[in-house]
Formats: sequence, structure tokens, C-alpha cells
Amino acid sequence: MSNSNTQKLSVMTLTAMVVGSMIGAGIFSLPQNFAQVTGVFGALVAWTISGLGMLMLAFVFQSLSCRKPNIDSGVHAYAQAGFGDYLGFSSALGYWAGTCLGNVTYLLIINSTIGSVFSIFGDGTTLAAVILSSSILWSFHFLVLRGIKEADFINNIVTISKLIPIVIFIVLVCFGFRSEIFINNMWGGGAFSLSSIFEQVRGTMLITVFVFLGIEGASVYSRYAKNRKDVGVATLLGFLGVLLLLVLITILSYGVMERSDLASLRNPSMAGVLQAVVGEWGAVLIGIGLLVAVLGAYLSWSLLAAEVLYTAAVSGTMPAFLKKENENNVPSASLWMTNITIQVFLIVTMLAREAFTLAIELTSSMNLIPYLLVAAYGLKLATTGESYSISEKKQRTFDLFCGFMATIFATWLLYAGGLKYLLLSSVLYGPGTALFVMTKSEQSKKVFNKLEWLVFIIAMIGAAVAIYYLVTGHIVI
Repeated sequence: MSNSNTQKLSVMTLTAMVVGSMIGAGIFSLPQNFAQVTGVFGALVAWTISGLGMLMLAFVFQSLSCRKPNIDSGVHAYAQAGFGDYLGFSSALGYWAGTCLGNVTYLLIINSTIGSVFSIFGDGTTLAAVILSSSILWSFHFLVLRGIKEADFINNIVTISKLIPIVIFIVLVCFGFRSEIFINNMWGGGAFSLSSIFEQVRGTMLITVFVFLGIEGASVYSRYAKNRKDVGVATLLGFLGVLLLLVLITILSYGVMERSDLASLRNPSMAGVLQAVVGEWGAVLIGIGLLVAVLGAYLSWSLLAAEVLYTAAVSGTMPAFLKKENENNVPSASLWMTNITIQVFLIVTMLAREAFTLAIELTSSMNLIPYLLVAAYGLKLATTGESYSISEKKQRTFDLFCGFMATIFATWLLYAGGLKYLLLSSVLYGPGTALFVMTKSEQSKKVFNKLEWLVFIIAMIGAAVAIYYLVTGHIVI
């Protein structure tokens, strides 16, 4: 895309991209998702762990945007700079595939919400629902092709619009809050025990990861920033603002309804909570807010997905054809590849038993490795001292701490997410390496070094095991 002044983005626009990317379907389902696995105490522990972990990751993004201003291609470029071409490619592939799956979840919940009124759309996976989803998909496709600034303007408006029902929800639920219900929901069922709380917290991890996805939105668009420091500021502002909303929505809901009732709500469960406080119009308000939020997040993620493939191609980690732009300086080839992939995923949803849950958890899982590699690169820089002067001892110590904690957190997420989704991720990582082989062939370069061969073999073994488990029924989608 063009780097002209007309394409430069302000700190507020970058912040809106972070907020717009993070606030989607997930935030409207938090009361039910959390109540199914934990109570007030477990939720507070989960948000504390996830909040601090993601804050550390936000600090890593902030540090890298300043330490490595020449790296302006987003998440995968940090992995490439720190750990070589193949891990850089894998990070780009995983992040892109996760973004495509994330867009599928948005389309599913749009149809599921409409399906509560018109049964023909069901849970979002009926033929009618897939046709409607496809219409939305290609409408946004041609909107983005018109130019990044037009889509960006709409994103800013949508971001503001979808915050309104969320803020109204928080204010009204405060009035309906009852301390006795809140206390009854403290432990999530049964007596308090450390092992019980541990399992409850673990059970929320993929949920929290999903609602935090998009924290890197400003980093992906760092080459459009008016000032490089704006990238880090936008990331922190967007993260802290969204974290506050997530915690308030989750915790306040425990003071309105018993945990068992919260757990049985239909999603978007925020609608059921607000309906319990103010009546039917509350559910309608949240339903409208969800549709606006999901469409806005869908737009943000469409932009992110295309940008990831484009910048990966520019940096030499994806095939050259993905660098093609149209007359509006939009990466048209990567946009076409992204939306064709989403279309295929939509068709597959008609065959899945729990398409929405599968898409959410696989989306989270696909993003864990890119996040881990970013955290590890921040840790590597601070450990080696690369890009730090002698006078920056305190800053280096702080960055070392943030990088270490973010790496530990990302590793914990891989464990908490479970083996099933890690294996399913391998189905995309392993065979997807064909694009990397194509790229190296174009450049007449050796495909793998010894370490990369090992990583590739592990990915292919994981893919083979996952396919075997799918065929034998050990893993059900």
C-alpha cells in the first residue's frame, strides 16, 4: 500500500483498531462462558492472570515497536527476525489462519442471533445461514478493495457505536446488582479447594485468549503510523480499556443471576443478564449491539488478515503473488486468498457438530504460537542487549522482566488450551508449509536449515496424529 501522508494513521485511529479488533462476539458471551466453568473467585483469578499476562505482552509489543522501528510488518516479522524464516512463516500462517477462523465465528454468531427470530438460520450453520454469511463476506471484500482509508473510517464509527450498548449494560447492571447473589456465586459450586480453582481457571483460558485477540492490531499497521511511538501507546490504551470492560461485564453479571442460571443462558448471554434487570428491551439492545460489534470486528479482522499475508510476502516469507495491489493500493491478492479461505471454512461449518465452539477455540490456539514467538523475541533482545545502550540499564531490566513473564504466560496458554487444539493447529501448520517451499523456490534458496527441518517434521507428525484421531473418532469436530 502507499505510504503517502493520506495513508498515515493517528494514535486514536490505531487505538480504535485495537479496540475494534478486540471487541467482537466474545465479549457478549462472557457471562455464560465464565459461569459454565467458574464462580466469582475463579473469574477474578482468571482475569488477573490473563490481564497481567496480556499486559506483559502489550509491553513487549510497545518495546519492539521502538527497539526495532525498521520491522514494520507486524507479528510474524518479529518471529522472523528472532528465529529465522521458517518460524517467521509459521507465525504469519498461524496468525492469518486464526484470523480467518475468527471471521468465521463472527459470521456464525450473526446468523445464530438472527436465528433466534428466524429459525431458517438455525445456529448459523444451515444452508440459508451460509448463504447469508457468504453475502456478508463478499460485501466486505469489495468494500475493503475500495481502499484502506474508507474501511478505516467505517471502523472508527463502528467502534464508537458498539461501545454504547456495552457501557449502558454496565451502568444498568450496577443498579440491578444484589450482593447476596454475588456471594452465593463466589466459589463456582462445591467447597473451595486450590485444585478446583486451578481447573476452573484453566477452563477459562481459551475464552480469555479469544477476547484478547486483536491486541496486536496497531502493530500490524505500524507502517501506517504517523509516529512509531503511537503504536505502543495505542496498544496499551486499547488493551487497558478493553480489559476494564471485560472484567466489569463478567463480575457484575454474578450479582444479577445465580451461576447455574447464567450458565444456561443462550448466547449472547449479556442479553439475558440485562433482560433480568430491565426487561425485554434490554435483550433487544444487546442483540443490536452484538450485531454492530461483530460487523465492526469482522471489518477489522478482514483488514488484519489481508495485511498479514501482504507484509509476509513483502518480507519474503510468503509467495510473491501475494504482494499484488490494486489501483487503490489495497493488497488485493492477499484479500482474495483470505476470503476464499473463509468461504471454504464456512462450507465446512455445515459438517461440524459444534462449529461455533470449535472455531473460537481453534482461533485462540492458532494465535498462541505467534504470541509466544513475539514474547520470546522480546526476551531475546533484552537478554542479549541488542538495541540497548549502556545508559538504558533500567529499561533493559524492565523489558527483560516483561519478556520473561510474557513468554511464561504464552507457554501456560499452550498447556491450558489442551492437546486437541494444538494437534488440530498442526493440520494447518504442517501442510501449509507448501507455501514456504514455494517462496524459497521463487528465491532459489535452500528451504530448511537443520533446526527448521526438525520443526517441520514435528509439525507434520502432529498433523498426521490429528488426522488419525479425526478419522478414528478420538477427536470430534
